[in-house]
Amino acid sequence: MGSTTNKKAVAKGSTGKAIRKTDVVIVGAGFGGLCMAIKLQEAGYGDFVILEKAGEVGGTWRDNTYPGAACDVQSHLYSYSFEPKSDWSRKFGRQSEIRAYIETCAEKYGLYDHIRFGQEVESAAFDKETGLWTVRTNRNDTFQARALVSATGQLNQPARPDIKGAESFKGEVFHSARWDHNVDLDGKRVAVIGTGASAIQFVPRIVSQVKELKLFQRSAAWVIPKPDRRFTGLEQWLFEAIPVADRAYRSMIYWKNESRALAFTRFGFLLNIFKQQAKYLARKKIKDPVKRRKIIPDYPVGCKRLLISNDWYDAINEDNLDVITDGIERIEENAIISRDGTQHPVDVIIYGTGFKATDFLAPMTVTGLDGLDLNQAWKEGAEAYKGICVSGFPNLFILYGPNTNLAHSSIVFMLESQIRYVLKCIQALDDPDLLFLNVRADRQRNYSDRIQQQLKNSVWEAGCTSWYKTASGKNTNNWPGFTFSYRLMTSKLDLQDYERQPASVGSPAQAGPTP
Repeated sequence: MGSTTNKKAVAKGSTGKAIRKTDVVIVGAGFGGLCMAIKLQEAGYGDFVILEKAGEVGGTWRDNTYPGAACDVQSHLYSYSFEPKSDWSRKFGRQSEIRAYIETCAEKYGLYDHIRFGQEVESAAFDKETGLWTVRTNRNDTFQARALVSATGQLNQPARPDIKGAESFKGEVFHSARWDHNVDLDGKRVAVIGTGASAIQFVPRIVSQVKELKLFQRSAAWVIPKPDRRFTGLEQWLFEAIPVADRAYRSMIYWKNESRALAFTRFGFLLNIFKQQAKYLARKKIKDPVKRRKIIPDYPVGCKRLLISNDWYDAINEDNLDVITDGIERIEENAIISRDGTQHPVDVIIYGTGFKATDFLAPMTVTGLDGLDLNQAWKEGAEAYKGICVSGFPNLFILYGPNTNLAHSSIVFMLESQIRYVLKCIQALDDPDLLFLNVRADRQRNYSDRIQQQLKNSVWEAGCTSWYKTASGKNTNNWPGFTFSYRLMTSKLDLQDYERQPASVGSPAQAGPTP
């Protein structure tokens, strides 16, 4: 692996274009990809490329621009530990401010020189003879690297339900994660399909401007108050003038959030306080008893994502909002037909149906040793050693991979833990006698079995379906413990966990550092 910046387009691909050779290819320019790049630079690796399908950095905070988009983790914790921001405007950051923070980091650390925008990865294939990943994009560009880091996240592919007749609808249609700001909702009859984390943020923002809002709900969500407010000028000044105050505040948030892990992973009954809180607010805010019954879930609190909002129940109480729970039979040119036969005339359909969260690297085709396809390897549900490495796919590292999602704390904290581990693996590949690292199948299997066993005691196994699970019911998304335990687990690289392929004379691994 090289340690200096070097443009190495030396070979020709099948398209006749030069193959760009580099040490590391990173896929995605969101929180994970940019953090990986920053830490590579700090470790002395200057030859890496970030492939980004869009035209700007930001990941999910670039894509989700719907009205009211905001984070449900406190701003000071939902940011890099090494790059504090003292002037957050609110306790919980909104989309535009989080996106601006990401852009500022990319600029400050000089990452734009490494980013190739408009490059969506279509395929990645590993060659065990050379120890290289060959990555091809939608522009027919080809990149080769010793290490491939996927930083695409779990929430990047919008999911749409397969509804009969959907293609026949003549009005405007879009997904909340691809909000069409050119569509004027004023005075329109709007259907919102889904009542998840996005819907509870944008529905309160649009309900007052539309003529009618038909809210199609498959299952209700537990929604509790959001302890959000603006920071005062004095607080911002203190965070800036006394950095230890900023760090102490972040630490307080961290440990407060961390304490909730016990409720999600071991003692679900502790979450019942949130159930009582949600029921009280629903009774207080929603006048119509029929609406109120529909909006209160019938499953244990925490089984699905616990949501926070200060205006959800007020929005539900609006006279022009109707909650429909009968399910959708079909969509016609100008209406949605529910399963009870009722016709609901609408002008606009907004899908608030979340993401294909269990399809981690989709739509990329990833091929490992001996032609092994990642989709085939994951046919029973995605799994990875420590949520990062997959047996049969050497030198591939997944950020925010299987079973690393959280219900209680900041994914940015988890990403930093993962990146420390990935960096140790990349540094191990500097050994000129080592061609690649392939996590042992038995270590991955034992690890995954242990995670699934721990998940059996969690609230997520209380009997409901959610985006945490595959169709077969396997929880492939959530981490069943504390974030500090995950950090401890990823703090050390044990090479005994890996099959280490020695390099032959003349292979790339024998070439030494980039001159």
